[in-house]
Amino acid sequence: MIDLKSAIEAVLFAAGDPFPAARLSLILGVPEEEIELAVTELAESYEREQRGFRLLRMGDKLQLCSAPEFAPVVIRALEQRRPPMLSQPALETLAIVAYYQPVTRAYIDQVRGVDSAYTVGMLAERGLIEVCGRLDVPGRPSLFKTTDLFLRTMGVRTLEELPPLPDMTQGDGIEKLQRAIDDLQHEENGQLAIEELDN
Repeated sequence: MIDLKSAIEAVLFAAGDPFPAARLSLILGVPEEEIELAVTELAESYEREQRGFRLLRMGDKLQLCSAPEFAPVVIRALEQRRPPMLSQPALETLAIVAYYQPVTRAYIDQVRGVDSAYTVGMLAERGLIEVCGRLDVPGRPSLFKTTDLFLRTMGVRTLEELPPLPDMTQGDGIEKLQRAIDDLQHEENGQLAIEELDN
């Protein structure tokens, strides 16, 4: 009989991408509760032993990734420059999709007050948002939602862990939202290789 934790490690290492916990349960022939317990123990041991990798949870999916404190070493080893931070327009668009999903591009344009076609296209190209269906109206516009990569980038497991939106009916609502966006922009996890966007 194989060791459950070792088997989970092997599958997640080989998969590379986020892997559903339910599928692990099916493949390894054990209840999901046992997978959850083993995953929790693995994640805690990686942190306790200060290993070079971490086990991330994104909703119902799991993924192995390098520990954030080793990012400078990994970047140097792979000869990559530090990726630029998300631009202000990209963060605004991402926030609209994250908090109001699923949304159309027209809705994003309406909230931002500018054409967001380029920004939406770049965020989709970078894997932070994706098409999740079409609105049942003339023209059938695409609906967008955030992806697992978005959750990983923001350092959260589910959308419910995102900070609450400030009350926009108050006089200082806009300032609070701006501060929240600035805080996200300065988070280490929020820095992606995304070109500076104009819209």
